[in-house]
Amino acid sequence: MTTAFVIDNETVLCRYTAKGWRPVQVSVLAINSDIVKKDQAAESANELYQVGRVELLASLAASNWETNGSLALDTSPEPIDGDDVPATIAITYDYAQTHGIAIPNLTKDSHKSTVLQTPLARTEEINFITYRQLITQLPVALSTQLSQAIQLLRWQADTQFCSRCSASVTVAKFGERAMVCPVCRLRQYPRVQPCVITAITRPNPQTGEMQILLAHHHRYGRPSTQLQYGLIAGFVEVGESLEHAVMREVLEEVGIRLTDIHYVSSQPWPFPSNLMLGFRASYTSGEIVIQEDELSHADFFDISNLPKIPFKGSIAYDLIAQIAHEQGIIL
Repeated sequence: MTTAFVIDNETVLCRYTAKGWRPVQVSVLAINSDIVKKDQAAESANELYQVGRVELLASLAASNWETNGSLALDTSPEPIDGDDVPATIAITYDYAQTHGIAIPNLTKDSHKSTVLQTPLARTEEINFITYRQLITQLPVALSTQLSQAIQLLRWQADTQFCSRCSASVTVAKFGERAMVCPVCRLRQYPRVQPCVITAITRPNPQTGEMQILLAHHHRYGRPSTQLQYGLIAGFVEVGESLEHAVMREVLEEVGIRLTDIHYVSSQPWPFPSNLMLGFRASYTSGEIVIQEDELSHADFFDISNLPKIPFKGSIAYDLIAQIAHEQGIIL
């Protein structure tokens, strides 16, 4: 037997513990492709690789990463215990139900619940919790595993037909991560969408204090509470370098020019299947003119007086926190 995470869209089956929400790992039948005989391969293909069930790559714990002062992400050693050891498989909630895999009873009536409640007496509470909420409290290695699981399961669900001839596809044999067209033999693999996200700084023209450019995106909505601001980000276009993508996105969204563009770190982001590539740059010229269909406001903010920013665990937060730390400020 082996263990699996249970995923439902962008939510993860979790148990509330003394350390907060932690993913539940359920027991599933282990399948060893090495013992499958060649003459059984065709019949066993669906067992080796099934829609709704994916094998996860082993994710290095943060303590195994090479520490570098330029990294935005926290790579300090993290204690790993039984609750934090990543599972090797991820399955969907529907797959668990279809295959009779036992999962713990949910505390609430509906498994669709994604809202974290006030931490009252919740011993052994079990529910599906959104990845966005989990990432603020999980170790890096564990959140990376869950990100991979969400992306692979979504890719399976979205890749049911051949993009060349529109025939129904089947899973590849021998556990390969691919969907194969039986008509034209096109193989479709999981794809990653590269995105750049940039922290832009300048000294305050009046006081000299370091400032960072932040923008309120329409996607953040207009809550009754304080507006949330974030960094300038966007997809990399075909045929351009990452540095060009940074310059283009910034010029398009806020109309300013940059210098000293340099890469910092990256983060897989399962919304829907992005690889966020974090950069820093310095303001060089231009007046802020926002792209109104994307932004409602953008400005340079003193690092000591920031508005509401993205949550801890996101690369946007880490880039901002790195700049603040350099100025002797802890967010």
